[in-house]
Amino acid sequence: MNTDPIADYLTRVRNAIKANHRVVEIPASNLKKEITKVLFDKGYIANYKFEENGPQGSIKVALKYHPISKIPAIRTLTRVSKPGLRKYASVDSMPRVLNGLGIAILSTSKGVMTDKEARLQNVGGEVLCYVY
Repeated sequence: MNTDPIADYLTRVRNAIKANHRVVEIPASNLKKEITKVLFDKGYIANYKFEENGPQGSIKVALKYHPISKIPAIRTLTRVSKPGLRKYASVDSMPRVLNGLGIAILSTSKGVMTDKEARLQNVGGEVLCYVY
């Protein structure tokens, strides 16, 4: 049993990037699917595919690299809110990642979104991770 599935998701992506893999396969959950959609919409991953095999299913994530220099699109992937210490942010105290160049992924009452979208919709929530 895994105590922190989001940290496991981020670690699998981080390890695949360090090993220069093109595709990484991750056990699926609804929250992981939403995080994957946010990463795709913001251009940090090339593509994704949800597969319904077995009771849980899996997510296949195609990682994105620069075509010439082979530098990954995701430089850093950091877990913020952990099961032992949850981190929440209101609209006023919303984090700015790399002075607005990165994104913070939040779980809000209106779904999983970035810090910029949460500011526009005037909602706060749990800060899941930083991506830049």
